[in-house]
Amino acid sequence: MSLPAAGGARPDELIFCVNGRKIVEKNADPEQMLLSYLRKRLRLTGTKYGCGGGGCGACTVMISTYEPASKNIRHYSANACLLPICSLHGVAVTTVEGIGCTKTRIHPVQERLAKCHGSQCGFCTPGMVMSMYALLRNHPEPSMEQITAALAGNLCRCTGYRPILDGCKTFCKEPFCCQSKENGNCCLDQEDKLKGEKISTKLFSADEFQPLDPTQEFIFPPELMTMAENQPKRTLVFQGERTTWISPASLKELLELKAKYPKAPLVVGNTSVGPEMKFKGVHHPVIISPARILDLNVVRYTDNGLTLGAACSLAVVKDALTNTVSELPGDKTKIFRVLLHQLKTLGGQQIRNISSLGGNIMSRKSTSDLNPILAVGNCTLNLASREGTRRIYLSDIFANGVGNNTLMPEEVLVSVHIPHSRKGEFVSAFRQAQRQENALPIANAGMRVLFAEGTDIILDFGIFYGGIGSTTVCVKQTCQALIGRHWNEQMLDEACRLVLKEVSLPGSAPGGKVEYRRTLIVSFLFKFYLEVLQSLNRMDPHLYPELAEKYGSVLQDFQSQMPQREQIYQQEVNPEQLPRDPIGRPIMHQAGIKHATGEALYCDDIRAVDEELFLAVITSSRAHAKIVSIDTSEALKAPGVFDIITAQDVPATNEFYYYSDPEIIFAKDKVICVGQIVCGVVADSDAHAKQAAAKVKIEYEDLEPVILTVEEAIKHNSFFEPQRKLEQGNVDEAFETVDQIFEGEIHIGGQEHFYMETQCALVVPKGEDKEMDVYVSTQHPALIQEMVASCLGVPANRIMCHVKRIGGAFGGKVGKAGLLASVAAVAANKTGRAVRFILDRGDDMLITGGRHPLVGKYKVGFMNDGRIVAADAKYYINGGCTPDDSILVAEVVLLKMDNAYKIPNLRCCSLACKTNLPSNTGFRGFGFPQSGLITESWITAIAAKSGLSPEKVREINMYKETEQMCYTQELDPENMVRCWNECMEKSEYYSRKTAVEEFNKQNYWKKKGIAIIPMKFPFGLCTRFLSQAAALVHIYMDGSVLLTHGGIEMGQGIHTKMIQVASRELKIPMSSIHFCETSTTTVPNAYASVASAGTDVNGMAVKDACQTLLKRLEPIISKNPKGTWNDWVKEAFEQSINLSATGYFRGYETNMDWEKGEGHPFTYFIFGAACSEVEIDCLTGNHKNIRTDIVIDIGCSINPAVDIGQIEGAFVQGIGLYTMEELKYSPEGVLYTRGPDQYKIPAICDLPEQFSVSLLSSSQNPYAIYSSKGIGEAGMFLGCSVFFAIWDAVAAVWKERGLTGTFTLNSPLTPERIRMACADQFTEMSTKDEPESFVPWAISI
Repeated sequence: MSLPAAGGARPDELIFCVNGRKIVEKNADPEQMLLSYLRKRLRLTGTKYGCGGGGCGACTVMISTYEPASKNIRHYSANACLLPICSLHGVAVTTVEGIGCTKTRIHPVQERLAKCHGSQCGFCTPGMVMSMYALLRNHPEPSMEQITAALAGNLCRCTGYRPILDGCKTFCKEPFCCQSKENGNCCLDQEDKLKGEKISTKLFSADEFQPLDPTQEFIFPPELMTMAENQPKRTLVFQGERTTWISPASLKELLELKAKYPKAPLVVGNTSVGPEMKFKGVHHPVIISPARILDLNVVRYTDNGLTLGAACSLAVVKDALTNTVSELPGDKTKIFRVLLHQLKTLGGQQIRNISSLGGNIMSRKSTSDLNPILAVGNCTLNLASREGTRRIYLSDIFANGVGNNTLMPEEVLVSVHIPHSRKGEFVSAFRQAQRQENALPIANAGMRVLFAEGTDIILDFGIFYGGIGSTTVCVKQTCQALIGRHWNEQMLDEACRLVLKEVSLPGSAPGGKVEYRRTLIVSFLFKFYLEVLQSLNRMDPHLYPELAEKYGSVLQDFQSQMPQREQIYQQEVNPEQLPRDPIGRPIMHQAGIKHATGEALYCDDIRAVDEELFLAVITSSRAHAKIVSIDTSEALKAPGVFDIITAQDVPATNEFYYYSDPEIIFAKDKVICVGQIVCGVVADSDAHAKQAAAKVKIEYEDLEPVILTVEEAIKHNSFFEPQRKLEQGNVDEAFETVDQIFEGEIHIGGQEHFYMETQCALVVPKGEDKEMDVYVSTQHPALIQEMVASCLGVPANRIMCHVKRIGGAFGGKVGKAGLLASVAAVAANKTGRAVRFILDRGDDMLITGGRHPLVGKYKVGFMNDGRIVAADAKYYINGGCTPDDSILVAEVVLLKMDNAYKIPNLRCCSLACKTNLPSNTGFRGFGFPQSGLITESWITAIAAKSGLSPEKVREINMYKETEQMCYTQELDPENMVRCWNECMEKSEYYSRKTAVEEFNKQNYWKKKGIAIIPMKFPFGLCTRFLSQAAALVHIYMDGSVLLTHGGIEMGQGIHTKMIQVASRELKIPMSSIHFCETSTTTVPNAYASVASAGTDVNGMAVKDACQTLLKRLEPIISKNPKGTWNDWVKEAFEQSINLSATGYFRGYETNMDWEKGEGHPFTYFIFGAACSEVEIDCLTGNHKNIRTDIVIDIGCSINPAVDIGQIEGAFVQGIGLYTMEELKYSPEGVLYTRGPDQYKIPAICDLPEQFSVSLLSSSQNPYAIYSSKGIGEAGMFLGCSVFFAIWDAVAAVWKERGLTGTFTLNSPLTPERIRMACADQFTEMSTKDEPESFVPWAISI
């Protein structure tokens, strides 16, 4: 489009710098974000795509700007996925490649993160590095608080964050200590205590780190500085394919533009408009960027308050408020302090650095944490238009909801004035979110009261709520009715009644959680009441009574603190072990440095192939429907489109039958879930493919029934076959003999894998013999090869599957990756061109499924002394629309359900429900985290029924001696009992339990809880052929060794461990050994890297290959024992000795006969125990993880650093499963939670403040390589110790309030569930809707 405002002139050149290199872009597209520009145009692939919405931090870069007037250079972190390149004129961008690389020198941040073992899969690592680097540019010796704030916007799914923090803490000037002896010994005391023992707490040596030298950092490019100083500011215009970007230089020009284009959005940080364009398909022909206008960036201190320009970033706002608070008396800064309090948790640091104050206000979003305070604080907006200026109260824009016409389309917000608070005025803000930091609120509030001087009589009252309606809501009538009242309990009761009457929140309200939000409305009000009471008492203790001591603690918010950590493992390796033998030593991940520099390549980092095409898929919008027609006419006319791919284009197999129901590549005649792939579009760019995909129109005819939940599946008898059962003893007779019988039902929600690297594939036809190279992010290359070959109708030997590394998987990149690779292969086959297929985070979550939701129904018979005599349990897992791994998961649910307990009479069965959801699949733990939780739940219930403590009931029923389990396999529980006893001792369980009870007596609205949980995690794949493995080892003439095997590196350090194995066996340094890639061309028929078995089975194969080679070299070595490795290799070659060998491992002898209900399905057991302590806020449902102690038996660790990292990462993922990760579906089966904005995984703020992991000493495992154990999955279940600690806290609430009967808590134990379990007068006040009276926004799957 031509733009009259630009006078028909050519678009401007965009000039900025990246890593010191000047970039001149003559065709800047306003729709292109910095992330895609870096990756596709500049080939800087260290900056990763994780979510596209600024929610994960994987794309973090540093932005540097220069202000000529003040000569100030500002450095800050930002999300490249949200930054339009057109906003970067005159800016310097620094990416992870710019701060250091292995070819020159690495930066201390990169070095320390890697050497402290802060990367596992490595996909999030560049973002972590850049967040920390930006902090160090401003604060070379940061505080602990600054580090946690800087990293709050970065997510990691692998490490559990502890090693990342370890690396970052090395930059702190102050020594780190837990700073508290409240929960046992001080960490420094503990280290002194351990020095005398033969154990170690050090996984790295800080002595070898290079120092940080701030003088060696990049300077701001002088050319940009000169440009800023010498070139007069002028309007910039950038013209894209569909959008024009205009950046005016003055307020006058801005007002002219806004008059001309009243519908054009104003974009500064792009944190609101950007996600709408990306995720909701909103298109703006014109975008106006006022970021360079000085009037909109003002920070002015006045006699009666603070004026802030609308374009000021929230970080600038925070700094201005902090300065004001430090200089003015407290009476004047109450509003400022409350704003600062909310800014701490509003988004991550990257979002606060770019998000503008004006954008936050003018978007009028219900989830704004600032608007309720600004509104209640009588802040004013300075507005301007071509017609003139005016000032209005900010609260006016929320009158009568979001549709009011207070603001004219042509008006611009210039600045915001925040007044000083007054004497006798009290202001507070409250928020509750799914996660404490970097999470949109479920509900929030701003409250203010002004009293008549020297009294508690209300002169003025204001309450604004967020998260309740479509925008911020004012409860005006309630506040008016309370003027003139005294601040007492009668006023509070009246206020609660009135506010619930005034605020309408229907049962079907968007966002759901309706009863919880209603309860929060009055809970927040009660908190404000207490806060004001406390403040009045401090002002005049004689006039106003002191707040009851047991109420006071609820006024203190949970604060995020730098976790104190401790890892304990055996320090001494075998005295006979050679110094160069790396087995048993904490070796850094072999790709750790490359992770930190961004040089580690993942699937989408592979350079563009000549003429490659991009694929976008069109998915079903119905859960169960017949496909009537597919109209692709408009899509084919779209720019850049090459072709449409449908089921008709599949040359051979479109459906794979592993069970009676097929796995389907393309839906053909009907769809069976929302998110099923119907067809695809291939185009010359990713953007064109997605734009065209949106134009495909599919007509459906709905089919019945639509089955979404377990209950609906039971009703319609919809199950996958076969169904499994186990039985031992005589259950019915046993129930006749018991003292008590308890029946219950527990629901456990599903879990999204949320691997940081989304599903992706690059398929490259080779041009002859129907050969194809398939580069894919998968755990199972052989399955990819098989499925792609089958769908194309070619032999498997024509399909070469390659995997260098993958950015996390957790079980989610097996069968689903095969289907997605097949989609790309069909497209490549049809077009004859290379096809790149990268799923957006939202599509990934929609299409791929996750952990199985489970409903457990049980009946347990027990004696009054706590002994369990009989159990009868049924487990229903929600399998989704196709079988995938559901039958296998259902089997594991049964085989592992007993956890640590002997149940003499047992009957259990497991059914996989066939529903109209995307099929669920394997996930770390593979069913045990669900069935184990149900067992621990009934143990907890039995304790309550029998009047015993939960730990006593656990001890009574624990396996004590070698005996057969229900499927006849023998178990020796000695190390399980050792783990339990050591965990009891190390956690100081009984003394802390007493302290918890004392705390609970003294605090009414806050409660602590503590729980200790044992674990028996059986290892094995149930069938021998599933655990076979192979390896290939080459020795080259220079003595270097190339190693390959069938395992996939996804963060668990398998390649590092395999190099350690080869190093030991060949007796050469690790530096002489290289791993290239996992490929079906070198190791055929390898089974998936799943079930923690990668190191076990591939290690045996590598060992076998190396021993074969060494055996060939032995005659040469014996003749020349003083020779070098290179001498021996050279001589072997000259003697025509083969320097290449394959290694093979046949697999473990395991079996299971389901007809007889007996077998030997597992090879060995991982044992452990975890003790966790929490504190809950009974008014909001918020909780804080105070301390966790883990003792775990992993045999003899091959690499303690890697293994402890795996345990911690699994545990934190378990915290997510059991306490926060919640999938939400509409009643029509549409997934709502499609990214980190809606779906919350644990962040740094969720770590226990004290976190200890101890590896059980003197443990041997004769079944696995070097006596080790496979530990990738086991730690996941230990996360339920937090779940049961919360349960313990809720039990304390019930006991104190005299609530009778037993209660059951479902998983995840979100703030909503915790709050609603703590029944009180406020939960009773909120209206309960009859289920039949409304259609809920979301359903429980």
